[in-house]
Amino acid sequence: MTDADQVHDEDQDRDDRAREDAVEAALGKLDLDTKARLLAGRDMWSLPALPGIGLGSLVMSDGPIGVRGVRWTADDPSVALPSPTALAAAWDPALARRAGRLLAQEARRKGVHVLLAPTVNLHRSPLGGRHFECYSEDPCLTGAIGTGYVRGVQDGGVATTVKHFVGNDAETERFTVDNVIAERTLRELYLAPFEAIVTGARPWGVMTAYNRVNGTTMTEHRHLVNEVLRGEWGFDGCNVSDWMAARSTTGDVLGGLDVAMPGPQTVYGPALAEAVRAGEVPESAVDGAVRNVLRLAARVGLLEGAPAVVTEPPAPVDGQALARELAARGCVLVRNDAGALPLDAGRTVALIGAAARDARVLGGGSATVFPERVVSPLEGLAAALPEGTLTCAVGADPSGELVPAGQGFDLRAVCRDASGAVIGEGSLPSGQVQWIGDDLPAGAAYETMATIEVTGTYVPRESGEHAFGTRGLGAFTLAVGGRTLWEGVQETGDEADPFEAFFGAPSERARTVLTEGEPVGVSLTYRVPDMSALPLRAVLFSLLHLGPRRDADELIAEAVGAARAADTAVVVVATTERVESEGFDRRDLALPGRQDDLVRAVAAANPNTVVVVNAGSPVELPWREDVAAVLLTWFPGQEGGAALADVLLGKAEPGGRLPTTWPASLADAPVTEVVPADGRLEYREGLFIGYRAYEARSVAPAYPFGHGLGYTDWAYDSLEAAPDTVRVRLTNTGTRPGREVVQVYLAPVADRAGRPASWLAGFAGAEAGPGESVEVEIALPARAFEVWDEEERGWRRIGGTYEVRASRSHADTRLTATLDL
Repeated sequence: MTDADQVHDEDQDRDDRAREDAVEAALGKLDLDTKARLLAGRDMWSLPALPGIGLGSLVMSDGPIGVRGVRWTADDPSVALPSPTALAAAWDPALARRAGRLLAQEARRKGVHVLLAPTVNLHRSPLGGRHFECYSEDPCLTGAIGTGYVRGVQDGGVATTVKHFVGNDAETERFTVDNVIAERTLRELYLAPFEAIVTGARPWGVMTAYNRVNGTTMTEHRHLVNEVLRGEWGFDGCNVSDWMAARSTTGDVLGGLDVAMPGPQTVYGPALAEAVRAGEVPESAVDGAVRNVLRLAARVGLLEGAPAVVTEPPAPVDGQALARELAARGCVLVRNDAGALPLDAGRTVALIGAAARDARVLGGGSATVFPERVVSPLEGLAAALPEGTLTCAVGADPSGELVPAGQGFDLRAVCRDASGAVIGEGSLPSGQVQWIGDDLPAGAAYETMATIEVTGTYVPRESGEHAFGTRGLGAFTLAVGGRTLWEGVQETGDEADPFEAFFGAPSERARTVLTEGEPVGVSLTYRVPDMSALPLRAVLFSLLHLGPRRDADELIAEAVGAARAADTAVVVVATTERVESEGFDRRDLALPGRQDDLVRAVAAANPNTVVVVNAGSPVELPWREDVAAVLLTWFPGQEGGAALADVLLGKAEPGGRLPTTWPASLADAPVTEVVPADGRLEYREGLFIGYRAYEARSVAPAYPFGHGLGYTDWAYDSLEAAPDTVRVRLTNTGTRPGREVVQVYLAPVADRAGRPASWLAGFAGAEAGPGESVEVEIALPARAFEVWDEEERGWRRIGGTYEVRASRSHADTRLTATLDL
């Protein structure tokens, strides 16, 4: 340790003691009712301030790809980074840390102290609806990327809440499902990323999940929260419930839950104080929770007398530039036949697909943010290619359903009282209104609002019959061009998820003929019901739209014509928000609409067909051997189109490697059970998910875990393996600078512990110019050689002989060495 390091550690210890002293002093000034009130949300996104002890209000915001803030509005836009799966695809914890620092910068700008991220549940099944918001199927990769992300956010003085602790690996019946997971499986897979992040990054917060694990609701899980998370791993941060997950006053506080969100009506507050007075809860349990909240406030600088952990934030980050870099680094080139990419200069390009024009840049649900700008593939390529070399065709639309009014709409919300007087208004980023709690336009209040009108103009992009509709529960009046087209009531449906039930199902209400380029007035008026009896008041509804439907065969024929006339055809295929988003799981892995037919037709017309897959999670690619290249861009964030142009034209290398195995078909996927039976979802597959299961079953996926092609070639020269370190030397044998991800897998030679045949133990990135050699050192953690012993209830090291594999992917081993323990 250097003298500077010693001084830093001494300063840190002094500040830690000062924070703890301030926490204890503040706690000693609080009476029972105030303490109980502090543990309950003041509103949707914050905790109450207590000026008497110098405590400010802790403000939280959704993440993980941006910081939305406390309002559902585009008036204060947010940087939108690529989806977490894309971030994990870069296989670079240092890059994740840079992303975290940017998000901390965004949080500080918006007055946010706690970012509700990252999501580190595993890709147990490709059918998981929130797959895009999680990192990987592998706990080692997930833990490493999550550690970098948390360090980055907290470098900026903003707290994280690592979520969803634990077992929230699917969306079906997520509020009530009992996930039955063997203790060894739980320890070695699902708890492992949380443990790595807690011990490696010391997060200031954790969020407990809705679901149960082995019979106990996670917000009440004394064993996993108090004994494992806090007792074994040393977590000293704040445990926040997922929104509306806290259901038992005594169960939650005794189970280690510190904060019940959202407020103002929760199981804490007066109910908690009463439980203490009734002898059901010891006041020491309340003090412990309050202590954790005060410690969090001290760390982010909201408690007087306590030094904030970060007094000088890192240097400012250019959000647009980093979003563009992340998108390119996360692109995974899974096929590149005969060097189809990068495109040669001077080639003409036919860009095909509805998603080329209207990019899907984020996954939706609680991860939604509203960026200042979105660069579509069409815009990105048009800016990068010489004039006259790019044509565009729709080809096939993945969605035949109405969606919230977006492109071409300029909308605002107008709130009126019973007399018709305007009491508040605000802009809308789309036709979707989502005001929860106090997130209302200035002047508006639930007590006085009688109607809310979504109103504005629409400039059609095509002439023809346009469909309009609604989503939401209640009474509506829909008008287009000054004419009322529908008036009625939408009743509650059979939606299983409470959030889905709030929104209702999309419903077409009317059709009308409009002319391209001619503005028309639109209006949807919602009659606000009495919400005085509701624990959480909210306004949730949408104005929906669908443009003219053209004959699908005609659209494909147009695309084929454009492809034939160009040197290269680039087809962008995509999922939709009705296919993958928060709140539901997927039914299959098929691309929606006629997109598979489109790719086949274009590939038959032009052998130089490149397919760009704009999806947050795996989809079936039945034509993958018939096209020249396949590039996965995930949900690429606001700069996705610019990054795509960089990669296609060779300005940037596609830096990604698969963070999850890509199945050839749903039938080949090892785990497809995401629907509970009688409220229980049994993880019968045990340790065998993802690549572990494919190897055990001798099934070849479409593309293996860790796979990804760059724009140069690499030779693996040497491998040295010791019990705690692996060194790999490699050479860039290609003609371009590049980055390689060296992956180290362990394979026991004669296993007697019921382990998978091999597993990822570590990885590192290597960068080199043409002809240059480089050596990487990869630590082998002790845990890589251990199993959880269910009888001894502890970790047990397994000796013996191991094959150490230096690999480009799980299926592409370049060098091996033998290691005896």
